[in-house]
Amino acid sequence: MQILILGAGAGGGVPQWNCHCDVCAGIRHKKINAKERTQSSIAISSDGKDWILINASPDLRQQINHEPKLWPEDGVKRGTSITSIILTDSQIDHTTGLLTLREGLPLPVHCTDVVYEDLTTGFPLFNMLKHWHGGLQRRVIETDHTAAFKPEGCGTLEFKPVVLESNAPPYSKYRDNIVPGNNIGLKITDTETNKVLFYAPGCMQASPLVKQMLSEADCVLFDGTLWLDDEMISNGFSDRLGTQMGHMPVNGENGAIAMLNEYDIERKILIHINNTNPVLNEDSSAYEALTKQSIELAYDGMEITL
Repeated sequence: MQILILGAGAGGGVPQWNCHCDVCAGIRHKKINAKERTQSSIAISSDGKDWILINASPDLRQQINHEPKLWPEDGVKRGTSITSIILTDSQIDHTTGLLTLREGLPLPVHCTDVVYEDLTTGFPLFNMLKHWHGGLQRRVIETDHTAAFKPEGCGTLEFKPVVLESNAPPYSKYRDNIVPGNNIGLKITDTETNKVLFYAPGCMQASPLVKQMLSEADCVLFDGTLWLDDEMISNGFSDRLGTQMGHMPVNGENGAIAMLNEYDIERKILIHINNTNPVLNEDSSAYEALTKQSIELAYDGMEITL
């Protein structure tokens, strides 16, 4: 199983275009030791040739152009090695990149009924894209964890949905009303090697199913949006806690570090990092605390092999 981190940032990326927090200002003025990050998206393959895109970031064009493995083959005027797409939610930072792919449609897109509803009503991407070669070919993801599915081009990979507790976007009728399917993680198993990746870029709390996934995983890519639950409030950017927005804080008694430390996982990696998160500064005490726990921070261009 090969995994490409196309984008490791949360919505807005790092630095965010209109933000002058310590991290964004530090990166712009080259005063801190931190990497720029585009918005969250990954690609996965069993053979290094056919790739499944998981979430379509607004930065997708840039991400594909920076990753030769996703380029068209030599001698082909137009083409792609992306064989199918999976959406874990209907958030802007995970779906807007579908517009960028319009010249290459049709492409199969796997999503839950709730996500499909959002993307045909409040943010009607499916409706708009029908005008390009018939648009997106929707495939259903069930919310039952036992309902495995195999996207086009997945090879030896098997996917299972993991219902997560997180919030829906503001344009969804399910905003502040958590229902199964508005946010999922993925248990991805390579049936040839039996290696397991658990991908959960947006998760508010650890349900029994999430804990089961952590106990079975060889590698975890987990929500690292905010260092502290009140981070957005203390920075003056929001009146909401991270958990109210749908994200577990990284630090603290009920944070991602404490949770991940309960499990013997080969690689523990945080992804979907918000621009306000001090862990992005690799000279910070937050980054030192993270690395001392043998937890990694995802970055654009990171490659993982299981």
